[in-house]
Parts: sequence; structure tokens; C-alpha cells
Amino acid sequence: MFKVIQTDKAPAAIGPYSQALIHGNLLFASGQIPINPENGQIVEGDIKIQTTQVMKNIAAILEAAGISFENVIKTTCFLKSMDDFAAFNEVYAEYFVGKPARSCVAVKKLPKDVLCEVEITAIVE
Repeated sequence: MFKVIQTDKAPAAIGPYSQALIHGNLLFASGQIPINPENGQIVEGDIKIQTTQVMKNIAAILEAAGISFENVIKTTCFLKSMDDFAAFNEVYAEYFVGKPARSCVAVKKLPKDVLCEVEITAIVE
């Protein structure tokens, strides 16, 4: 079976899914978009501002699981525009200092028309 990770320090799911699940020693987190968990609103601003909020949301989920960014082994990043790739990477690199494996793709549209979404897989110790 698996353990559900839920925290009010990250946005509530906007659909029929969990913020994260732990199975064995792996945490699988749903994609995080730049929603402020305090008011449920999208954080307005450029890619750096939105990416920073995404990272705060990921940090809250990791904290709820008792781990940190150092435990992340894989990320999947979705960008509305590859024109934002360099600016996205600037913020991303501040948080993922361990350089986990990563995929990064541009997509036509993201939920709530945000600029980025990031999902993670991490090891739970």
C-alpha cells in the first residue's frame, strides 16, 4: 500500500488526486503550479515569480514527508514557453542543488494557464 502526504502549506489538489504518495521508499508528488496555498490564487508575475511559488509548494510537500530537496531524484518540468527556459533554470538551480535527473518540455497549455508546472520523485529515508 501507500501513504498519502497532505499539507495545508501547499495548494490543495484542484482535481481527483493527492498532493503526494509514498510507496516503499519513494515519494511521488503531483505536479505543482504557482498557486498560493494561503488564498488559493495563482501568483501573478513572470516565470521567475511563478517558479519560485512552485518551489515553495514543493518544499512544503517535501517537509510534510520529512525530507528535503536533496532527496529528489527526478523532476519533470512543464513550461508554457521554451522562451522561459533560461529564467526558469535560474530559479530551479537555487532549489535543486543536487541536480536530479530531469525532463523539461514545452506544452501548449497548463492548468489555470500558468507558466510552469513541476512534478517530482524523491527517496524517503
